[in-house]
Amino acid sequence: MPAQRLKRFLDEHHVKYVTIHHSPAFTAQEIAASAHIPGKELAKTVMIELDGDMAMAVLPASARVDLQAFRRAAGAETIKLAGEETFAREFPECEVGAMPPFGNLYGMRVFVEQTLTEDVEIAFNAGTHTELIRMSLDDFSRLVEPTVVSFAAVGAS
Repeated sequence: MPAQRLKRFLDEHHVKYVTIHHSPAFTAQEIAASAHIPGKELAKTVMIELDGDMAMAVLPASARVDLQAFRRAAGAETIKLAGEETFAREFPECEVGAMPPFGNLYGMRVFVEQTLTEDVEIAFNAGTHTELIRMSLDDFSRLVEPTVVSFAAVGAS
């Protein structure tokens, strides 16, 4: 079952979505393979600290965050990858590393890699290591209101 906060939010906004169950997988590329979704079409969420505040970087599973490009795009002075111990408590109903890219539900800014906006749908972790949600990119963008910028480097992290 998707994270309850996310499911409730999507249902309250009458968003059509599909839940995809897959065998347990922990890296974005493993998840893409398990769910039979190309890595460039699966969005992964990377937690970033920007000037001391938590933010979400959402990018294709087949890419990695270029921290300096991200820092410049976000207009931040300092940037670092957030450690699990830093962000795990922010997502009590999610398995660590399976957070859905809905930072608006957690009081966080969301940055989406520009290349993800080239498809009509987006798929992402639903809060567990065995479920994905696939929904329209238009609905995702309308609900999350992410900042779309270019910050990906080729090659999975």
